[in-house]
Amino acid sequence: MSEPSSWVLKHAGYIPEGSDVLDLACGAGRHARLFLMSGHYVTAVDKNIDALEDLKDFPGAEIIQTDLEDGSSFPLSERKFGGIIVTNYLYRPLLPLLSELLIPGGALIYETFMIGNEKFGRPKNPDFLLKSQELLRHYSPHLKVQSYEETTTAEPTPAVVQRICAVNSL
Repeated sequence: MSEPSSWVLKHAGYIPEGSDVLDLACGAGRHARLFLMSGHYVTAVDKNIDALEDLKDFPGAEIIQTDLEDGSSFPLSERKFGGIIVTNYLYRPLLPLLSELLIPGGALIYETFMIGNEKFGRPKNPDFLLKSQELLRHYSPHLKVQSYEETTTAEPTPAVVQRICAVNSL
């Protein structure tokens, strides 16, 4: 399993201590594991949960298998979280919902590919690549942006990414 994202590690302190964390499109669960080990209750959501088998009986872990893009209602729309983690995933219809799922003082930590990444590899489809400042434009009216960047990374593999950490200051 890969290491947690350096962006997530850098901004994890914005998530209130002991609060519930949502790891959306969690993949193998690298961030779910990070926050479980930090004492958070974690809800890990993904279409394929095979890699999360070892977490099913882990205290504080909730595993939800769902296709976030199948048109059905979002299974957690009535819940609130102190932290929401999204990495390497983009499904634009979910963007508005994420800020609504945060408790006051809760943090959204989001990092995914943007236009320009196609020169390095997948994803290449513009539907899965953020436009310049897309996360900033979307979340700055609703959340207090703590940190934002668009950059080319070298690790773990070369990629063009957009990252934001924003807090619900309501």
